[in-house]
Amino acid sequence: MNELMIQKLTLKDIRFPTSLEKHGSDAMHSDPDYSCAYVILHTQNENLSGHGLCFTIGKGTEVVVKAIETLEHLVKGQKVDGIFNDMSAFWRTLTSHSQIRWIGPEKGVLHLAVGTIVNAVWDLWAKIEKKPLWKLLVDMEPETLVLTIDFRYISDELTKDEALEILRSKRTTATKREKEMIENGYPTYTTSIGWIGYEQSKTRQLCREALANGFNHFKVKVGDCLEDDKERLKLIREEIGYEKFLMVDANQKWDVNQAIEWMKELASFKPLWIEEPTSPDDVVGHSTIAKALNPLGIKVATGEHCQNRILFKQLFQLNGFQFCQIDACRLGGVNEVIAVVLMAAKNNVPVCPHAGGVGLCEYVQHLCMWDYISVSGSLENRVTEYVDHLHEHFEFPVVCKNSRYMPPQSPGYCGQMKKESMEIYEFPDGKYWQNKV
Repeated sequence: MNELMIQKLTLKDIRFPTSLEKHGSDAMHSDPDYSCAYVILHTQNENLSGHGLCFTIGKGTEVVVKAIETLEHLVKGQKVDGIFNDMSAFWRTLTSHSQIRWIGPEKGVLHLAVGTIVNAVWDLWAKIEKKPLWKLLVDMEPETLVLTIDFRYISDELTKDEALEILRSKRTTATKREKEMIENGYPTYTTSIGWIGYEQSKTRQLCREALANGFNHFKVKVGDCLEDDKERLKLIREEIGYEKFLMVDANQKWDVNQAIEWMKELASFKPLWIEEPTSPDDVVGHSTIAKALNPLGIKVATGEHCQNRILFKQLFQLNGFQFCQIDACRLGGVNEVIAVVLMAAKNNVPVCPHAGGVGLCEYVQHLCMWDYISVSGSLENRVTEYVDHLHEHFEFPVVCKNSRYMPPQSPGYCGQMKKESMEIYEFPDGKYWQNKV
């Protein structure tokens, strides 16, 4: 591996027409086409390549692809050993180019591009080690894992020594939890029942199917019309009862005061959390909402649109949420996810990853398993999103049994898409899109 080098990058814009059946629809995104910017890192060994993606919802994906192209010169020609031996330095190279960072820094389209590349690097690393990513992370010595984190801007909340202490404290009991994951899997919740564009009859049918598949947690989109929300939640409670957990998601629809008043109207349906009640950048607003809703027993969840570890730091410091929802692609790849999960552990905030998008379930299964085995050591109040869409397009699709993610065994990060799927859905020249554009 000493001479293994990233020789070239292949970039693709992959789009699936999920808007046709209203899959993924919510109060802010009525017609999403689940999509991704996709990168392949090629080495001189044709059997070793790293595959990475970032989730998008159609138009604009080409902008992320262009941003990846802009960063390509920082990756091409790099020796793989050099990257792995100092991952935090490689990550900072991508986020801190003296000219390119100006259009970020560490946020927006540029950060999505960074995450796509970094996820591909971790996929390559896990394949070289012949391990699934979760196992690669679990087996890493704490001293090695901490070296992947860029602590700049978060050292006032999490120091290197604190990160090491958290990781070392769980080391001696990790084997027991790893065995538990292999046998039982990691608990999930379903969002597939609750897209805002679904007809009532479809929602009822999906609730019954989810119950039959063992789900105890159900998430519903809200925020477009209060009376419609009440009707939808009433319907779902009729199907699942009040012994199951119900969560609601506004996808950033409301102002702060509007969020508080709207959720007071929905409190009788006993939601566990309100997700993304307002702008993802409004940390103070989230804190205000959380304080106002706490007497009603409603918690705040957010994170899928948090642009970096710095914003998460502020949410922890101002008690802006009670459920931390990391996204495997919105952040700058695995490195930054590790930092946020460790901050969550320090603050005793459960991590409940977002996975409502193409490839996200394949990714986050690794992250939540590593969190349980090596960081939190707890499943209390922890549940990871599961959406039953588009898994058939991946070489190693997620396996969910009795509402639990089962640990993947194939080497890598599981984001590798099937060649035939890319040929059909690559935009705009794929076989599907040729007749549509």
